[in-house]
Amino acid sequence: QVQLVESGGGLVQAGGSLRLSCAASGPTFSTYAMGWFRQAPGKEREFAAAIRWSADMSYYAESVKGRFTITKHNANNTVYLQMDSLKPEDTAVYYCAATSASYFYSLSGTLRNSHLYNSWGQGTQVTVSS
Repeated sequence: QVQLVESGGGLVQAGGSLRLSCAASGPTFSTYAMGWFRQAPGKEREFAAAIRWSADMSYYAESVKGRFTITKHNANNTVYLQMDSLKPEDTAVYYCAATSASYFYSLSGTLRNSHLYNSWGQGTQVTVSS
């Protein structure tokens, strides 16, 4: 499995911006897609954004569309989440995830579903103050 390390979280005021990074190592050649999920206190983990590794396709939750942008740098095996116009409700631990094609297609669902990912980072805290 791919190993993932997130960075870039922190405290920001509402309306501000942060950029999260997720560096992948290990058998990255098998990566099909990477995504960002988030979990606020007392809530379930939810999908934020995902990107196909070898195709120009990205996906967003309605709650972040137009404010967040997911990008990738294939040569560096890194995925980024640029978060603009942050709101207090964006406060959560943000997790990076990756999936391989073999794992993804062995299950039912879409890249918005967390169970389709087989590698996870440790998470990075994002706090947005009002």
